[in-house]
Amino acid sequence: QVQLVESGGRLVQAGGSLRLSCAASRRTLSSYNMAWFRQAPGKEREFVAAIRWNSGNTYYADSVKGRFTISRDNAKNTVDLQMNSLKPEDTAVYYCAAGGVFATTQEPYGHWGQGTQVTVSS
Repeated sequence: QVQLVESGGRLVQAGGSLRLSCAASRRTLSSYNMAWFRQAPGKEREFVAAIRWNSGNTYYADSVKGRFTISRDNAKNTVDLQMNSLKPEDTAVYYCAAGGVFATTQEPYGHWGQGTQVTVSS
């Protein structure tokens, strides 16, 4: 059972940058597809970005494309989300997820972190 812990969330001004990190324990992340989701107050959890375990191919929600970058470091057993040009609408709790099946929906991801709060002020 892999355990995931997110970090890096904080208050930032619009236009600023943040780097979120997801660290795994108990198992290596190298064979998992990894993703970031987010949930804003009063809204459904939504897909942000994902990276395949084998090819390293990345996928992004249209709302973050060109601003966010997902990356993985198998040696460090971490997956990061670099967020640039942040907007107030990026405010949400950001969750890291790991799964054996690649997807841009939540259901195939069986392992989740507890989330980290990102707040973007205008």
